[in-house]
Amino acid sequence: MAEPPEDVKQQSGKRIAIEIERAAGETVDQSTARALLDPCTRHAFTAMPFIGGSLSKSCSLPGAMDFVDSLRSIAGKAEAGDMALVSRMLATQAVALDSIFGEFARRSSLNMGSHLDAAERYARLALKAQSNSRATLEALAKLHQPREQIVRHVHVNEGGQAIVADQVNHYARGAGNAETDKQSQAAEALDECTAMPCPDPAGRRVPVPGSEGAQAMPDARRHKSGRA
Repeated sequence: MAEPPEDVKQQSGKRIAIEIERAAGETVDQSTARALLDPCTRHAFTAMPFIGGSLSKSCSLPGAMDFVDSLRSIAGKAEAGDMALVSRMLATQAVALDSIFGEFARRSSLNMGSHLDAAERYARLALKAQSNSRATLEALAKLHQPREQIVRHVHVNEGGQAIVADQVNHYARGAGNAETDKQSQAAEALDECTAMPCPDPAGRRVPVPGSEGAQAMPDARRHKSGRA
């Protein structure tokens, strides 16, 4: 058994302990350290004093293991890809932050005429709440936007010519990538090398490097001197 901090005990009004399972080969101290370092246990102790402060004295605060088990259930759903609670949390946080912005902005306007320092402080707090609300909404929008994946196909033909084709795949949040054999193979059609048309319709087509053999180039130097 491990006990939470004193402030948690005082909030609940009763002695609280958490259950620790001792693994094979572990000492008591090692088991206690592992349990206390567990994120669900640590955040349960963090949340309990704040939640207990919002309850009346007549209400009994749930036990520590109740908070730990609830956090483990939430974390398990998130690991499985269920983002419903995360979405609700972000949406409600954005509304709460916007409410804070409205209240501080109201107080700033009330002090604008006679107490400029107070008005400025309230205005700064209002803008901070507004900025955090906007950032929370951006995180919420990003959570529900589909992910984009770019698959790059590189085809090397004879002669060292490389053809690069980008294929953009869109996936919804929580959806996995398809297997390789189920993806589109449309880029394979780029393996065929075509010739570029010649500007002169009557002339022959200009070959693309790699489609034909190397052609001999004429000597660019003049055989005779250009002096008079």
